[in-house]
Amino acid sequence: MIEAALIDFSGTLFRLDYTEESLTAMLGEHAAVMDTERKVELLRKLTAPVGEPKELTESELDDWRRRDLDPEAHRRANVAILEWSGLAPDEAVHLYEGMLLDANWHAYPDTAEALGLLHEHGIPVAVVSNIAWDIRSCFELAGVDRFIDAYVLSFEHGVEKPDEEIFRIATGKLGVDPENALMIGDSEAADGGARALGTRFARVEPLPTAQRPDALSRIVREELGR
Repeated sequence: MIEAALIDFSGTLFRLDYTEESLTAMLGEHAAVMDTERKVELLRKLTAPVGEPKELTESELDDWRRRDLDPEAHRRANVAILEWSGLAPDEAVHLYEGMLLDANWHAYPDTAEALGLLHEHGIPVAVVSNIAWDIRSCFELAGVDRFIDAYVLSFEHGVEKPDEEIFRIATGKLGVDPENALMIGDSEAADGGARALGTRFARVEPLPTAQRPDALSRIVREELGR
């Protein structure tokens, strides 16, 4: 059995779902002038970017590359992307700030179950995330913070996945050897970096929460049954 679990945040434990309700909440009064497809496109730019945005200036690109290490760079880069996408400055800031609100992040249906099972078996858990803001209160709001033993957030440590150092920090905080831990995440490229230290990796699909009811808990149950 594993001695510790390292688990990703976005797309693994929680997700910013692309629902009409959440998009409207984040855009506020600006939502009325956009159709759902347009709202989804904008939110995806914030949470699931693909490659480097070609429209950004060199200084904005520098912010983009450092966004998960520096909160101010994260804000500047994302607001710039939204403005380049056609939003007015106040609209871009409103949507960006909505993304940071705990209430807009939803736990997967089996997040509490999976974390509870690990806790019951005495297996410590570290949340390992490439992120530019403090997500601890999100876990408190969902009532699962009692299951988390450590948070290893890229902006607090100056290192991000897939750099093996972030996984070394996480296992060190939990007091276990990396080869005795399991990393669970939605990204082979980022979370799979844990393999460099001998840590096993299990992947979940970052589907909308309603479409992924038990993938996380199944992985945990399989590990506990080894």
